[in-house]
Amino acid sequence: MTKTAPFGTWKSPITSDLIVAKTVGLGSPTVDGDDFYWVESRPSEAGRNVIVRQRDGQIEELNPAPMNARTRVHEYGGGAYLADAGQVFFTNFKDQQIYRVNGDAPVAITQSPGLRYADYVADWQRGNLIAVREDHRELDMAAGQQCVNSIVVVPIDDHGGSNNGSKRSENLLASGNDFYSAPRLSPDGRQLAWLTWNHPNMPWDGCELWVADMGDNGTLSNHTLVAGSKTESIFQPHWSPDGALYFVAEYTGWWNLYRWSPVNKQREQLTNLEAEFGVPMWVFGQRTYGFVAPNQILCTYSQEGVSHLALLNTDTLALQHLDTPYTSIGNISASRGKALFSAASSKAFGAIVLFKLDGLQLTELKRSSDLDLQQFAGYLSVPQAIEFPTENGLTAHAFYYPPTNRDFSAPAGDLPPVLVKSHGGPTGSSSSALSLGYQYWTSRGIGILDVNYGGSTGYGRAYRQRLNGNWGIFDMDDCVNAAKYLAEQGLIDGNRLMISGGSAGGYTTLCALTFRNVFKAGASYYGVSDAEALAKDTHKFESRYLDSLIGPYPARRDIYIERSPIHFAERISAPVLFLQGLEDEVVPPSQSEAMFKAVRQNEIPTAYITFEGEQHGFRKAENIKRALEAEFYFYSRVFGYVAADAIEPVEIENL
Repeated sequence: MTKTAPFGTWKSPITSDLIVAKTVGLGSPTVDGDDFYWVESRPSEAGRNVIVRQRDGQIEELNPAPMNARTRVHEYGGGAYLADAGQVFFTNFKDQQIYRVNGDAPVAITQSPGLRYADYVADWQRGNLIAVREDHRELDMAAGQQCVNSIVVVPIDDHGGSNNGSKRSENLLASGNDFYSAPRLSPDGRQLAWLTWNHPNMPWDGCELWVADMGDNGTLSNHTLVAGSKTESIFQPHWSPDGALYFVAEYTGWWNLYRWSPVNKQREQLTNLEAEFGVPMWVFGQRTYGFVAPNQILCTYSQEGVSHLALLNTDTLALQHLDTPYTSIGNISASRGKALFSAASSKAFGAIVLFKLDGLQLTELKRSSDLDLQQFAGYLSVPQAIEFPTENGLTAHAFYYPPTNRDFSAPAGDLPPVLVKSHGGPTGSSSSALSLGYQYWTSRGIGILDVNYGGSTGYGRAYRQRLNGNWGIFDMDDCVNAAKYLAEQGLIDGNRLMISGGSAGGYTTLCALTFRNVFKAGASYYGVSDAEALAKDTHKFESRYLDSLIGPYPARRDIYIERSPIHFAERISAPVLFLQGLEDEVVPPSQSEAMFKAVRQNEIPTAYITFEGEQHGFRKAENIKRALEAEFYFYSRVFGYVAADAIEPVEIENL
């Protein structure tokens, strides 16, 4: 029988222990012949990334503990391993060196402290690995020196030594620009394609796709600019089996598929949808399409925040839409007749999915959790896509998760409190994929409003560029207006609104708590409080990111001051929780510490929790659990409801 109890006090079977103990992150699927690979990120092993191979139905782990397949190139990493011809290469997190797995224990093929590697392609003809390299050796940080990025050749035959025993050294293939990604070798080994861009651009602002001839000695000549510019974004260069170069470009204002012929040097548009066939290159190795036959591409695209799967005939350009149960699809790796991809939906856990062209079959090889969701029937909230009015006569997007628990209902006339979530990036997006972390809240009687504010991806270039020059304003206002919209509809309690986010989402959270009076509490996960400090003290990849989001620094230092919550902390009247990893190189702990001290000094209820060994984002099970429960506990004290679970208390000052 349903019990009546206030929102926030409902007892739920979706516990924090269950979330961290029974769930792994899944990514980087790869097809190599008849073998299937993916990476499992395991909170129970301190977030260690494990490369898994399925061969002949048997599962094996390729990097034994404590080895962690994770690169720090661009700090965000990605593209940390390559599986090709039955062999595997990966970056080990601790030393950032490349290791080779060829049937036995991993063996290092590089031994160069200070160098980092990512985004590999094998050049078997010449016995080399081609990689993006980031050089951190002998940097004078006080003088403002930054690491050097390039594309290099790494010898792999005889583990770095040639057949006569003499050691071959790494050679530069492409250098001189600020950033490089996606080196891709043509099927005949005679041409190399890659992407490159320079400050102040981020790759989604504009980058260039280049192709050059590769000689027998492994050097490049006859460089050709294929596509892209400072104002045109290119994504995922990929060679077809017949040697044409495919890529995704934004010439229509949406990321669509194109191809370029090395013979006639002509570019041809293949799709023309108001949809996104690309994603922002925050990490290496992202893929939205691949060849399952010489003239057929399996691809995914996003419309209105929902992913779709399709087959593109490269001869007729017919696009065949495929029905799937998934709303979030990515990282497609394809081979003849089959493909692997990552997928999730609002009603099922994320999975590594095998697609077979014969019969258009879909099979899940691995789920992110072995939990039987049937046991949670009646406890899972299904997101509702909403479009709401916002500033300047525009509309924006969000997903609303109403409180859901089959065992409880709220007192008559009571409206639910809502936690507004501001995603990171800010060039990123939220999806409707099932998140037990969100269900933790909704099954306890607190709604979740996940906002894809202006600046988010998935809605075209114009929507993404709304945030240019407006970070800290449009994102904040969209979060405010999303909450106001639901309150005006009579769906939520406008007097019990919370907001939280991580990184850039933490900045939006702090701005909303500082410059608006809508939210009654909030939580900043490693959030930016001082935009000027971030401009002066962050890693190379993002060191000029704020030029487009706020303005050039130091020329427009005035705007940085105006948009920094740290300078206006006296305006904060709502309680704030700060959570911070102590090894964060993206948003240093000094940002959270300064904001916490300022809020505490103003006698506003606040708390600060730090996590040893954590960087930008929490990966250890015990820290994920602690952060989730601490935020829930914090709000329970602020709003005066009693949590149904026993939660380790948080020391809240000024309460």
